[in-house]
Amino acid sequence: MTLTSALDRTAEGTRPAAVSLVRDYVEKSGLRAVVIGHSKDPNAKLTMMLISPRSGQAVLAVKAPTSDIAGSAVEAEMRMLLALHRVCPASLAQSIPRVVDLVEFEGRTALVTTAVAGTSMTTSYLRWRHTARPARVAEDFAAAGDWLAHLQQATAGGSAPLETGDEVAPRLRARFAGDEELEADLERLATLRAGLGSNTVARCAVHGDFWMGNVLLSRGLACGVVDWEAGVMAGDPVRDLVRFGLMYALYLDLWTRAGRRVAGHAHLRAGWWGAGIAYAIDGRGWFPELFRDFLRNGLRRCGAPPESWREAVLVGLAETAAFTDDPEFGHRHLRLFRRLSIAEPRVAAPAR
Repeated sequence: MTLTSALDRTAEGTRPAAVSLVRDYVEKSGLRAVVIGHSKDPNAKLTMMLISPRSGQAVLAVKAPTSDIAGSAVEAEMRMLLALHRVCPASLAQSIPRVVDLVEFEGRTALVTTAVAGTSMTTSYLRWRHTARPARVAEDFAAAGDWLAHLQQATAGGSAPLETGDEVAPRLRARFAGDEELEADLERLATLRAGLGSNTVARCAVHGDFWMGNVLLSRGLACGVVDWEAGVMAGDPVRDLVRFGLMYALYLDLWTRAGRRVAGHAHLRAGWWGAGIAYAIDGRGWFPELFRDFLRNGLRRCGAPPESWREAVLVGLAETAAFTDDPEFGHRHLRLFRRLSIAEPRVAAPAR
């Protein structure tokens, strides 16, 4: 089967067929394969970069599923990429991987895409005291915000009430059925969702996992965004805004010993999980203001009231608790949602 016919079947909603084996494909390409990601998750995807032996630059990327569930995720990403490239202008499309081929990996279909140039934002984020410097952090938020604005403008199509996670509550109920405090959590979540749902926003393409690890930078600008398996073509744009802000705040205290002040953040001390998020939401200082301005500006751009940023962030915490692959990571987000949704807005303090 040719690539064209395989992609035609994909567009029709049928399971795609691979063109050739990964091993044969790499050998024929003349490129060198380097494995850059192999999660221990039971539904992991193995990612390989195919490197030009002449230039040393990545030319193609291969994402191979290791389970049927992972296979469905890879197929979802393929469909999303195909849809994006049908509607995005060239200036935006060059920052999004393009589907090149389908190959077989251990009986499942793997996806071959172009390799988007750039360096993951996590590389700079993890450099010594990067997050202690307001100008550098502001540059990261500006890069992410500008790229999202371009995506949202290019793919906007009609308006609808904020979704605010229609499937979050059922998923939380199923995942944390034994938690005695869950019903109270769900009541607060329903109140937050009702308030947000009264607002109308422009529908557009949504990445679904828009965090710094999936944003590629070049000279301070976002030049690429990868890992589209959670994407939708007509969704709630606030989800991407919230996801980026939360994940950026979460790791502010990554290299700080418990009890010590985090460098560059006078009102943030390490020592309990989620301290950076609580600080961003209810704390004082340049970072909380930058975090909130990023959300306010994004909400305003989408047509939602900027003052609803806190409610949107809390719903985002609940969404992560419901859908993240790691159950413990999810439980931690649920506990943080519980703490912050109960408390009145205030300066963040350590959990007891």
